[in-house]
Amino acid sequence: MKIRISSPTTFDSIVDGPGLRMVVWTQGCIHNCKSCHNPQTHDLCGGFEVDTKDIIDKIKSLKLQRGITLSGGEPFLQPEALEEIAKEAKDNKLDVWSYTGFTFEQLLNKKNPSYFKNLNLLKQIDILVDGKFMEDRKDISLKFRGSSNQRIINVQRSLKYKQIILAEEYMEDLSAAK
Repeated sequence: MKIRISSPTTFDSIVDGPGLRMVVWTQGCIHNCKSCHNPQTHDLCGGFEVDTKDIIDKIKSLKLQRGITLSGGEPFLQPEALEEIAKEAKDNKLDVWSYTGFTFEQLLNKKNPSYFKNLNLLKQIDILVDGKFMEDRKDISLKFRGSSNQRIINVQRSLKYKQIILAEEYMEDLSAAK
């Protein structure tokens, strides 16, 4: 399966989730958030295509990384390819984080034509940072997110209990952001 990425995989990120992480930078975004820090990822035809197998081979070779992060661009524009990648990460005992400009509710809206694809990807994700970056709510003191409207969601617990459950261990600054 092919996936469109914006740049080569980053192997040693410490800002895209906890611990040392591999980041898959997806290409293509429809949100156009004002002051986005990755505007080069917006063009749906930009970047380049790679085979998911190439990324999976990189995952299998990881030694020190705690997990992988799906970023972009907008990862949920390519849920099938990322599901394959995320499954491999889970099989290799890595945690999986993803960023999205969509809200958790939008991804799981049954009227969304990508509902089942989104759900299948979400089943492989541990933590989701959701919501558009909002320049007027930008706060550089927040952990793992750029603006205070964005939530750090424990995906598996949220799916199990059918309600949003924040990942409290990453949210100690949430009350200060309100």
